[in-house]
Amino acid sequence: MIPGVSLLKQIKKMKRLHIPYYFIAFRFFLIPIIGILGYHYGDSIRYLVLGLMYLGLLSDIFDGIIARNLGVQTAIMRRLDSQVDMLFWLTIGFYSYWVHPEIINEHINLVRGVLAMEVICYFMSFVKFGKESAFHPLLSKTWGVSLLAAFTGILGFAYGGVTFTLAVFLGVVSHVDRLLITWILPKWTHDVPSSYHAWKIRQGKKIRRHKLFN
Repeated sequence: MIPGVSLLKQIKKMKRLHIPYYFIAFRFFLIPIIGILGYHYGDSIRYLVLGLMYLGLLSDIFDGIIARNLGVQTAIMRRLDSQVDMLFWLTIGFYSYWVHPEIINEHINLVRGVLAMEVICYFMSFVKFGKESAFHPLLSKTWGVSLLAAFTGILGFAYGGVTFTLAVFLGVVSHVDRLLITWILPKWTHDVPSSYHAWKIRQGKKIRRHKLFN
């Protein structure tokens, strides 16, 4: 093979391997953009933020799928993805509160409960493993979809009914699952589909994964 052609193929291959990072970086840069624009323009850009939220979720979906299909779902990548996800949804949440505080305040104690569970998940993981969790379980993915529906209701229709309540409920359930995963796992690992799968890992059994989900 001609050396120049071989080098070109290697460069193209390396570029493909970095594609998941581009999606993560895109979502990361949305965080200050939403924060700054929201601070200066408030309610007038709600539909722009709504659109950016959907783009952010799509980037979250595709970075995982592409990473798994390319075989580059490293621990560092998955940890980075988890932290960016958390910051992204917190930013959307704060903007929603800025626009419609009355809706959030109706469920403020439940919201505080979910946020407290998030802190407990991080604390428990750091105590046991010395690092934050990056499990990306299926229930957390389901919670992410419910957050999309809840914030669509708030920002698009000033609605905080069933979709918001469901998001809070799934938030509690998904955090319980994460706490169980942390408690059950014998050592830190990333991409654990559920607490059931964590139990199988503890028993030394292989777990089945799907490239679209985990």
